[in-house]
Amino acid sequence: MSDSQRFPVAAHALAYLAHKGAYSPAEAAPSAVLAASVPTNPVVVRRVTALLAKAGLIATRPGASGGAWLLHRPEDITMDAVLRAVNGCAQFGSPPAGAKGCPVSEHIPRQVARAITAADKAAGEALSKITIADLLAPNPPSLAGYAPHPSCPVAA
Repeated sequence: MSDSQRFPVAAHALAYLAHKGAYSPAEAAPSAVLAASVPTNPVVVRRVTALLAKAGLIATRPGASGGAWLLHRPEDITMDAVLRAVNGCAQFGSPPAGAKGCPVSEHIPRQVARAITAADKAAGEALSKITIADLLAPNPPSLAGYAPHPSCPVAA
């Protein structure tokens, strides 16, 4: 799974668990069910849910009667916490080291790294205002005025 898919898969899985009211082991959603909702492979879901569990957002139980459930209410899970949980899948990459002796190459990587830090900080601040509950609401105030990004396919 590419790093760029971890965040959307994680957000979708958490929203699904909230929608289904999965707050205990008895209500756990199996990875196959989560995968069908995304849609993706159950292995992808298990990798993402392992990261979400490590971050303390969900709990999981392996096996035939296993699955995942939320440890927090959806209104308490912010999207920046989700991003951090999946190791910042929206990262902008990292600059190359640069070539010795080239004044541009010796200067630009440091500045690009600073620009990446600024973008990462801005993304985190914006995402900290959006919760899993917002993803389930038809028109949440936190997303007012935003249309889907043009590069993202959106189901009709």
